[in-house]
Amino acid sequence: MTYSQFPVTIVVLIVMLIISSKPYPMFKKYYCLAFLIFSFSLLVTRSGFAQSTMLSKGDAAPVFTAPASLAGTEFEFSLKKALAKGPVVVYFYPSAYTGGCDAEAHAFADLKDKFTAAGTTIIGVSADDIQRLNSFSADPAYCAGKFPVASDAGGKIAAMYGLTLAGPKIGIKDVRGLELTHGFIPRTTFVIGKDGKIIGVFSSEADHISPTDHVEKALAIVKGL
Repeated sequence: MTYSQFPVTIVVLIVMLIISSKPYPMFKKYYCLAFLIFSFSLLVTRSGFAQSTMLSKGDAAPVFTAPASLAGTEFEFSLKKALAKGPVVVYFYPSAYTGGCDAEAHAFADLKDKFTAAGTTIIGVSADDIQRLNSFSADPAYCAGKFPVASDAGGKIAAMYGLTLAGPKIGIKDVRGLELTHGFIPRTTFVIGKDGKIIGVFSSEADHISPTDHVEKALAIVKGL
């Protein structure tokens, strides 16, 4: 059962209790219990712990913390803390050291000063482990130590945003010839305003755009704030 299905299940339970409950005192007891469970389930669903569909413009961005690396140094990234400083670009990508993701990271690094001028934080998120990201974040050909990348190895953060972590593919290797054993998050970018609301979303799969288009579109949004 998914989180989105759970509230529906509780509604069905309440209806069954209403139909079959006798005597009334017992019904009242179980009705109150069911109602409390239903309320809690709605709270969990609305909290953004997991989403059945991808979040869209106007939705509240789920806050998260994650192990991350900047210029090869590990730290804990907090979206809440980043938003306190200004807008944040959260970009999900399939894997470090692969063609499109390398081009995207390089483009973000090249334009980092313009994002900074717009008061915007950049955070990349993938299912790579933190050891791979320590290298990737410091590599002068890619992140170049200019912005952090976070590890979402289990896909928990991706799920909060309605993205599905695809399983690893046997035999796939990165540009260094190393086999990729982690899952893949679809390339999707969320631009989040300082108020925590999503002000822009684009997906390579849905919008048919290139990895570098994500960078240019994100920059255009934050420059217009």
